[in-house]
Amino acid sequence: MADSNYSSVNTDLGPGCLVRGLYFIFIGLWLGAIWIVVAWIFNITIIGLPLGLAMINSLPQVMTLRPARRQTTVEMRDGVPVIRTGPVPQENFFVRAIYFVLIGWWFSLIWMALAWALTGVTLGLGLPIAFWMFDRVPALTTLRHT
Repeated sequence: MADSNYSSVNTDLGPGCLVRGLYFIFIGLWLGAIWIVVAWIFNITIIGLPLGLAMINSLPQVMTLRPARRQTTVEMRDGVPVIRTGPVPQENFFVRAIYFVLIGWWFSLIWMALAWALTGVTLGLGLPIAFWMFDRVPALTTLRHT
């Protein structure tokens, strides 16, 4: 019997849209601003860079309660399904490091400023787009798949 392999990236649903929206308005907006400033202070230093990047990568969870994505792989071995769950595979470390140095550090900062401006200028009507933008910050900073 041939072995088959099925893989998908799943997200735990987490809190609903209303809870995430209220959290963002009352907590995530100001906590996220502090989180971003502290992360960029760490990013300025070589020693603090790993912690700063980890903070940037967790920004969607801090600002919008977005759960981390996990990859589920189901393999059939001798007619028995084997299910494995783990983190989403990432790009090569050196590719991500070069991207961060050349593009990620400045482009993600502009991206976050635009997301903040969109939230303020639209008086909350731009929240869905701002959520989407804040969720993309790890990918724009270090090409991290979240």
